[in-house]
Amino acid sequence: MEFKVPQFLDVEDKIFGPFTFRQFVYLAGGGGLCFVLYKVLGLLMGFIPMLAIAGFSLALTFYRPNGKPFINMLEAGFKFLFQNKLYIWKRRKIKAPAKEAPTLPSVKIKKVGEPKLGRSKLQDLAWSLDVLDLKKEKE
Repeated sequence: MEFKVPQFLDVEDKIFGPFTFRQFVYLAGGGGLCFVLYKVLGLLMGFIPMLAIAGFSLALTFYRPNGKPFINMLEAGFKFLFQNKLYIWKRRKIKAPAKEAPTLPSVKIKKVGEPKLGRSKLQDLAWSLDVLDLKKEKE
């Protein structure tokens, strides 16, 4: 028996032309609120609030930061503002500065018996190791 598995569950259906139901509600609500402000305050007094409401309505409808709806960002912001916050810190113990011992003049000590490798000796050593490895690979 075969069952049809639903696909594209995260895609909303377009109901009102190119808009989903949610987008239509955001646009209709913003437009209706702008109309009410126009009737109550007039064009001159209500222009700035109407512009703010229209911008907010358009942001809710079309703006998708990081591929997520703008309403999710608003919800997260409100949760952050009104939720209890827990701040944890560690108290650092301040160590008293130790009294410095008098410094003695520095003396360079040269170790006897250790060969000093210069750049040319190091290159020779690396080359000989490479040659020895090549000889082992050929055998």
